Amino acid sequence: MRVAPVLGLTRSPSNGPGGRSPPIAATPLGSRVVKVTVLVGGVGGARFLQGLKTLFGTSTSEGEPAHEITAVVNVGDDVWMHGLRICPDLDTCMYTLGGGIDTDRGWGRIAETWNARDELAAYGADPDWFGLGDRDIATHLIRSRMLRTGFPLSAVTEALCNRWQPGVRLLPVTDDRSETHVVVTDPDDASGETQRAIHFQEWWVRYRAQIPTHSFANIGAEQATPAPGVLEAIAEADAVILAPSNPVVSVGAILAVPGIRGALRTTGAQVVGLSPVVDGKPLRGMADECLSVIGVETTAQAVGRHYGSRSGTGILDAWLVHTTDTAVVDGVDVHSVPLLMTDPETTAVMARTALRAAGLDL
Repeated sequence: MRVAPVLGLTRSPSNGPGGRSPPIAATPLGSRVVKVTVLVGGVGGARFLQGLKTLFGTSTSEGEPAHEITAVVNVGDDVWMHGLRICPDLDTCMYTLGGGIDTDRGWGRIAETWNARDELAAYGADPDWFGLGDRDIATHLIRSRMLRTGFPLSAVTEALCNRWQPGVRLLPVTDDRSETHVVVTDPDDASGETQRAIHFQEWWVRYRAQIPTHSFANIGAEQATPAPGVLEAIAEADAVILAPSNPVVSVGAILAVPGIRGALRTTGAQVVGLSPVVDGKPLRGMADECLSVIGVETTAQAVGRHYGSRSGTGILDAWLVHTTDTAVVDGVDVHSVPLLMTDPETTAVMARTALRAAGLDL
């Protein structure tokens, strides 16, 4: 059964008694400041934040944002390369919101040059499969120096954002090490009998997720604690949104940090997720490869069921799927809406719909 698309927001007929439910009754916000917390990964999460920022605009006399957006950002992709600490998702969000992103690639700096990468290659420096742009390196140099001096990642991120002024509070989910590693069949073993763990970046960038893969491991996550402000941002939010980011290595890596799942289950806000899968294909990246590793189909319904309902043991109150998709998720209100983030204005409409699903009307 396909959920009929609507201009407003209508619950899936499968989720309400007696057929189609009436449109959600959203609460008009008037002039009060709304707090929205979004769990995000890289490109998809950054683009959603850009749409939410566009929706909110700047309407105070001082030019400050009319509402408060906090992004809890994945750090599972973070890695040391050439003595530098690389935080891909934090940087993608910062560059995107600050106007410095290469929009064609969706990551890295605009007008980037690659002299340092080429010089490193000339020296035969490893790893040779991960390129760092010259402009981007400046960010990593500042971050690495501050980390070595003893500043936590959250403080470093705040300092970096002073330059970029993203208009969104960017919080790493944790200041501790919590890296995603991938257990694969050793590519160097011709017999194919040996398994070993490699960093997610090597699996993603070097091998393009195209080697036999067995599982993911969040190294350090069990000992990690949420960064300052993260649990408060979830608890005090008027709405919590799971961006259409990779459900395994982005949102999943955030959920691996102790305390995050519990905060989502106990917040007084509605938790709304947006499907990263449209017509059986991921919106960005290789989420299908990640989902297959954990035994989840690449469908909007399967991802929604993977997250699960807060009325059960999961984290969702509402789940947004694209107009061409259908989903039935027990205990979760499913809504059919356009989910293609073609530009900030279109994404702003999508963000408004997510807020309406959380009971807020802008």
